Amino acid sequence: MKPDHSRPAAAIFDMDGVLVDSNPFHLQKWADMLNLHNIAFNEPDLPKLILGQRNDTALRYFFGNDLDKKECRRLEEELEETFRRAFKSHAKPLPGLEALILACRDAGIPMAVASSAMLKNVDFVVDALGFRDYFQYVVSGDEVTCPKPDPEIYLKAAQNLGQKSEECVAFEDSFVGIESAKRAGLKCVAIGSSFPVEELRAQSHADMAVHGFGELDVETLRGLFLQV
Repeated sequence: MKPDHSRPAAAIFDMDGVLVDSNPFHLQKWADMLNLHNIAFNEPDLPKLILGQRNDTALRYFFGNDLDKKECRRLEEELEETFRRAFKSHAKPLPGLEALILACRDAGIPMAVASSAMLKNVDFVVDALGFRDYFQYVVSGDEVTCPKPDPEIYLKAAQNLGQKSEECVAFEDSFVGIESAKRAGLKCVAIGSSFPVEELRAQSHADMAVHGFGELDVETLRGLFLQV
């Protein structure tokens, strides 16, 4: 077996916990909001309840399914304004990420972002990193009907890039994100930024789990697609 040098046809990146180590800030904003509204929660359970989820899914989990769309959006705007203000001075790429992105660019591999975050947040992070020119498309949680773990966002990203999803690779840090990518047919590399690598290997269907981007290069990605 040898790597397929025609693949990956595209590389698609989640944002929070993949482009940036933003999840501690997201966890804090949620804890602050839930405490403000006197909503009880178990802190160790919070990462799996919110990381990778679209805000409306998490908000309805905590505030109830009868939360109307207008109030849901108001709470989301409040949450994310708090996040952007707190995270602005901390926005920097995960170690090894830019080197991999540059290697993909030099290899002619088109790239996109597929994030459950609202578009304001995705634009904020991509521009803060100076990565806008690297990505042909950005797909946010605002642009899909069904949030992760539904495959819609990855199918949309692959389609926007003009590629078959099964010929693309995704980079994810959360269980719902990994499930979304795999249900869409992509190869998926799990990044151990938000959950332990051992947990990602044992409890997800990721094709590979690594501690960080420093363990990856284009040849490693090609090795996910093996030819006889």
